[in-house]
Amino acid sequence: QVQRVESGGGLVQPGGSLRLSCAASGRTFRDYGMAWFRQAPGKERERVARISVSGTETNYKDSVKGRFAISRDNLKNAVYLQMNSLKPEDTAVYYCNTETMGWTWGQGTQVTVSS
Repeated sequence: QVQRVESGGGLVQPGGSLRLSCAASGRTFRDYGMAWFRQAPGKERERVARISVSGTETNYKDSVKGRFAISRDNLKNAVYLQMNSLKPEDTAVYYCNTETMGWTWGQGTQVTVSS
């Protein structure tokens, strides 16, 4: 079972930035396309960004395009989400997982955007 830890969340004012990290154990990390998901209170979990195995292809939810950037470091078994120009509607718990949601969900990291 792959273990991973999401971190980097916090409270930030609108327009601010955060960088989320997801550190995973296991040699199979580099075999998977990875993604960041989020779930706001009362809403379904949604995918916000996805990155290919090699890191050369990325895809984003329309509402975060131009503000968020996903990246990965396969040597460190890590995936990152740089979030800029944050908005209150970005408030959610953020999770990393394979792009097919093949791992069990972790605890995630809370992102709160509020003045």
